[in-house]
Amino acid sequence: MFRILFYTPEIPGNTGNAIRLAAITGAELHLVEPLGFDLEDSKLRRAGLDYHDLAVLHVHPNLEAAWQALKPERVFAFTSDGETSYTEVAYQAGDVLMFGPESVGLPTEVKADPQITARVRLPMLPGLRSLNLANSASIAIYEAWRQHDFAGAQR
Repeated sequence: MFRILFYTPEIPGNTGNAIRLAAITGAELHLVEPLGFDLEDSKLRRAGLDYHDLAVLHVHPNLEAAWQALKPERVFAFTSDGETSYTEVAYQAGDVLMFGPESVGLPTEVKADPQITARVRLPMLPGLRSLNLANSASIAIYEAWRQHDFAGAQR
């Protein structure tokens, strides 16, 4: 239903948690290389528990290849300097929710990519740099899914 895109993630545990998140929510997870870890990393496997076979995971060699594969209509880049709150977006099936690497976030040139529909932010207290990558993706995907009445979820 929704697609999560991690642009050059660095920490295996965050991506492992995102694999589990994708499996549980029915989202696709897309990773753009270079990755800061090997997909066989034990920390990634441990964080993803036994959800690896249940998640839809795609790895792309670069951002252009990701755009070609995804053919997105809308891309929301989550960034601390986003103009729009994540709760102000009316999410649609197929939307791409994009997040940058843990240490630096999305680079300026990526945030300016013409594929980006809007730069979106999660509220934080002033003076703090960022929220954990896997937590940010969880907040965003659950808001998008909530807006669709948790379609497909067991109730």
